[in-house]
Amino acid sequence: MSRNHNDVKLSERAQYLFKVLVERYIADGQPVGSRTLARDAKLDLSPATIRNVMADLEDMGLIQSPHTSAGRVPTALGYRLFVDSIVTFRNLGVEEIRRMQSSLATDEDIQALLGNTSRLLSEVTRLAGLVMIPVSERRALRQVEFLSLNDNRVLAILVTNDREVENRIIKTNRVYSQDELLRAANYLNSAFAGRDIEAVKSRLIREMAETREEMDQLMTLVIEVSQQVFLDTERPKDYVLAGETNLMDKNELSDLEKLRSLFEAFNQKRDILHLLDQALNANGVQIFIGEESGCEVLDQCSIVTSTYTDDDRTLGVLGVIGPTRMEYERVIPIVDLTAKMLSTALNSRN
Repeated sequence: MSRNHNDVKLSERAQYLFKVLVERYIADGQPVGSRTLARDAKLDLSPATIRNVMADLEDMGLIQSPHTSAGRVPTALGYRLFVDSIVTFRNLGVEEIRRMQSSLATDEDIQALLGNTSRLLSEVTRLAGLVMIPVSERRALRQVEFLSLNDNRVLAILVTNDREVENRIIKTNRVYSQDELLRAANYLNSAFAGRDIEAVKSRLIREMAETREEMDQLMTLVIEVSQQVFLDTERPKDYVLAGETNLMDKNELSDLEKLRSLFEAFNQKRDILHLLDQALNANGVQIFIGEESGCEVLDQCSIVTSTYTDDDRTLGVLGVIGPTRMEYERVIPIVDLTAKMLSTALNSRN
C-alpha cells in the first residue's frame, strides 16, 4: 500500500468521533461539520472540544476539508484506518444469502457462471462487479478428433470438461489420410483422456525431447499435430465486468472526464488486470483505496477483492469497484461471501 496508518495513535474518544464522522459521510455524502458530529456522536462534549478533535484528525491526515466547506471528509489514509481497525461489518440477511446462492446455482458452463457472478456482485452492491477468468483454468481432456481438410490442413476438435469444445485448423508437413488421423486421435484419447491439459502438455514436451529416429510414423504424426493443438492452449488474462453504469450515479465519479477515463481503463483492461494480479498473489480479501491502486484513473475509487478457489487451488479474483465512499461494512462481507459461493459452485462440478 502507498500509505501507512500504523503510526497513527488515537484516543478512545478521538477514534469514536472519527468512526462516527466516516459513517455519517458514507451515509449521505456531505462533509461533516462539528455540529453534525456532536449530534450523531451523542456525547456530552462542547463544540470547542469537537473542533479540537477534528483539528487533530486533520493534522494526522485522516480527514480533510473539501474546498471552502466547513465540514470534513475522510482521506484515503482515513478510510484505510477505518477499514483495517474500526469498521463493524454488517451481517447479511438469510433471504439475501439465499438469493445469492440461487443466482450461482446453475448447470451452465464456467463462462456463464463467471458472468452470473459478476452480475450478482453489481446487483447486490450497486457497484461495478468483476470476476477474473482463470488464466490456466484446470481442464481435463475428454476427447480429440482430427478431420482431414485440403492443402495439408487438419481440423482439430478438442473437447474438455464435458461441455467445452475448441476447434482449430492446423497446418501439417504433409497430407495425412483420414485413417492416419483417426489412429493418431485414438492414441491421444487412450493415453490422455481424463488427464489435465497441463499434464498432457508436460508429457508431450518430454515426448518431443526424444530423438526422432526412435519414433514410428504414428508418433511422428501425434507429435506434429499435438505441438499445435495442445501447446498453445494458455488463455490470455481477462475478466468479466458487469454494472459499470452503476458508477455513473455516484457523485464522486460523476465528472464526465473521470468517467471517460475510468471506462477507458475498463476497456483496455491492462491496469485493472495488473491490480487483480496483485490481489491474486495475496490470498483472501484485499482492499485498495484511492491511490493505493497505483493507477491514477482509480485514485477516486476503492477496489474490494477476494480470491476464489477450486480444491484449495487459487483460480482467480473477484471483486467490486466503486467510489472511496462505499459501504465497506456491507461490501466487504458480500465480496468475501461471493468468493466462497463461487468456490463452492466450482468444486461441485468436480
